[in-house]
Amino acid sequence: MTTASMNLQRLSFSPTQIEIKDPKQWNSIIKHQANLKNDQAILFAYTQMESLGVLPNNTTLPLVLKACAALNAVEKGKSIHRSIRGTELMDDVRVGTAVVDFYCKCGLVEDAWCVFDEMSDRDVVSWNAMLYGFVGCGRYEEAMLLFREMWRENLRPNSRTMVALLLACEGASELRLGRGLHGYCLRNGIFESNPHVATALIGFYSRLDMRVSRLLFDLMVMRNIVSWNAMITGYYDVGEYFKTLELFVQMLVDEVEFDCVTMLVAIQACAQLESLKLGKQIHQFAIKYRSVEDLYILNALLNMYCNNGSLNSSHQLFESVPNRDVPLWNSMMSAYAEFGCHEEAMGLFIRMQSEGVRKDERTVAIMLSICEGLADGLLKGKGLHAHVIKSGMRMNASLGNTLLSMYLELKCVESVQKVFGRLKDVDIISWNTMILALASNNLRAQACEFFQRMRESEMKPNAYTIISILAACEDVTCLQFGRSIHGYVIKHGVEINKPLQTALSDMYMNCGDEATARDIFEGCSDRDLISWNAMIASYVKNNQAHKALFLFHRMISEAEPNSVTIINVLSAATHLASLPHGQSLHAYVTRRRFSLGLDLPLANAFITMYARCGSLQRAENIFRTLPKRNIISWNAIIAGYGMNGRGCDAMLAFSQMIEDGFRPNQVTFVSVLSACSHSGFLETGLQLFHSMVQDFNVTPEVVHYSCIVDLLARGGRIDEAREFIGAMPIEPDASVWRALLSSCQAYSDAKLAKTIFEKLEELEPMNAGNYVLLSNIYATESLWLEVTKIRTWMKEKGLRKPPGISWIVVKNQVHCFTAGDRSHPQSDKIYAKLSILLSSMKETGYDPDLRWAFHEEDN
Repeated sequence: MTTASMNLQRLSFSPTQIEIKDPKQWNSIIKHQANLKNDQAILFAYTQMESLGVLPNNTTLPLVLKACAALNAVEKGKSIHRSIRGTELMDDVRVGTAVVDFYCKCGLVEDAWCVFDEMSDRDVVSWNAMLYGFVGCGRYEEAMLLFREMWRENLRPNSRTMVALLLACEGASELRLGRGLHGYCLRNGIFESNPHVATALIGFYSRLDMRVSRLLFDLMVMRNIVSWNAMITGYYDVGEYFKTLELFVQMLVDEVEFDCVTMLVAIQACAQLESLKLGKQIHQFAIKYRSVEDLYILNALLNMYCNNGSLNSSHQLFESVPNRDVPLWNSMMSAYAEFGCHEEAMGLFIRMQSEGVRKDERTVAIMLSICEGLADGLLKGKGLHAHVIKSGMRMNASLGNTLLSMYLELKCVESVQKVFGRLKDVDIISWNTMILALASNNLRAQACEFFQRMRESEMKPNAYTIISILAACEDVTCLQFGRSIHGYVIKHGVEINKPLQTALSDMYMNCGDEATARDIFEGCSDRDLISWNAMIASYVKNNQAHKALFLFHRMISEAEPNSVTIINVLSAATHLASLPHGQSLHAYVTRRRFSLGLDLPLANAFITMYARCGSLQRAENIFRTLPKRNIISWNAIIAGYGMNGRGCDAMLAFSQMIEDGFRPNQVTFVSVLSACSHSGFLETGLQLFHSMVQDFNVTPEVVHYSCIVDLLARGGRIDEAREFIGAMPIEPDASVWRALLSSCQAYSDAKLAKTIFEKLEELEPMNAGNYVLLSNIYATESLWLEVTKIRTWMKEKGLRKPPGISWIVVKNQVHCFTAGDRSHPQSDKIYAKLSILLSSMKETGYDPDLRWAFHEEDN
């Protein structure tokens, strides 16, 4: 055994200093550890050398500096540089290059440049080190300028120079120079003899034209795994997922040995193509070649199963991993969130805490995103916010924006303002979220104030800023404001992208200017699916369901609908109570192979449609066959039972939902309280309201109080309903008073009706429906003088009763009718038939009760 070997053994086992004064022995030790790639041992040996006053030579010093770079030991490397500055060692090109390389790899490019600039002797390796430093820090232009300077000094570039320059050209999209380098490689035989240069060329062309990359790949005489990976990754990066997998299969056929990078990209391609079968086969390869020990591969597999709708497989894979890292926990929580399994995601988060796994910003962001779907979402969200502060997480723009979005979704405008005010890193998304929070909560003046503040700051409003402020335009009273915002867009040259175009069209529709909305929609030459969906949704939202259906039939000849389209059109069919239309849509999605089992929002929309169209059996069939239900599924079936007068079934479904581990949310209680009201379950409804607060910690909103007022009023307990309103902890809105006013009609209480109407008039002075309701109550008690007064008030205020509308669907075409309307092409036949029907009814003894009919006076 040699002396050096004996000393190496002592180095491995003894932490004490080794009394060796011979520099050659120390240099041998360092070289040996370099061969073993043991960077820690190299630095340990160098530290002992320093303590003994022994200096390394120009061969081993570069190895020490390389170890410093690998371990990111910045201060140690700087100390070494200071100790040799001004010595003969710095005149050695190898040492100088090593110092440059150390600074570059540690991201200290300016320090590297100072050393490089002072070097009296520079070879190609020195230039390459500086080139890679610039490229590594994204300073591509400087890398290309440095190459030109290198060329002027008559230094011939080598293959490593070419790779660095091609990376710079790729990063800077410098096509001309990249092609010039390609020509140089061909002329000098670099392409054929160096696979890594050919691989760099593939990467360069993959950003521009994958066909050229493929041609280069096919021309390569020598291919290595890096070349295959570059080609496969290139296809994946440009969205050619099928070709990605095709090339992967070719690798298997050609018996090319693949690595974890190959497998990772192939799994991600399976996820994008939703190819579960091939994804499972790759999973088997991963098991066979022990790649499942790689957490990156496991993460990709988990996400692949999730993208393919196999949440159970994602869960099984997650549970099979003994040593999970934080990204794997995050991926599993994200999968639950994506499937709407918010309670499961929260349970996993709690488990993560109990197992002592340290959460990161991504963990918190995922959990914040699901708070809206939790029964106690605000409480959980505030808890997560507190955790961020207590744990000392850096509140960067990304995490701050996630917090802003969470409070926005939960309608906590004050919290949005507080978070925004405390954010140090504010970006355009922060401003847009703040403006949207104000605009969407009827705080238009404050939204405009923030918009003005944003314009005065360095932040320039973009299309999404305009979309945010347009959220303030809800009805016809906002039309002028909306037009002024549109004018600002045109005047200041804000880019009108498709989302903004859609938002402008939506704004005009909401504000009653359908003509302008359609002009914007029709003026878009390249309408995408979102544009169609938004226009259909606007018609549904503005109670023009027949136009929504007409637009859908036009759409399917121009674009392929998705589940969002179907959900919007189902809302139209639901609004029209058109069961045939709903059934046609069900048949359409079946033919198009939409999976209701995998698409819960779509399945839930069908449950709602069938329930509201009176086909409760079909709603039940879909509900029962769902492989996985969420809280929205339960809410839909409970609401369906309630609106069809099956209160007992609604109560049973509510109990079953709780037994299955679901926690009722605010919507659940609206559905179940409404069911009690319609079925006359007065005491049950009151018990549920108290349970909502005491047992489930759900804070009642105005809509819940309105349900209880309706429940009491329908049960004849009018005085109790009034007392309940008086005891409300929040200000009652018009819906609460209207619920009480409706009961006055049933119980003929004109005196109380007048008192309630005065409240309604304060809240909604321009709502004609309230005047009509009071008029009907007076007419019931034959108070014709009061009826006349109401007509006079309405005339003075310019209010008109919205005309009654009815419709019928014949052969997928919606025919709409309003009182006195003669616009229908067959109106003569319709009125003739109506006259015959009225005569027949009178002959049979029918005497219509016209007391509640509201007649408009002639002008």
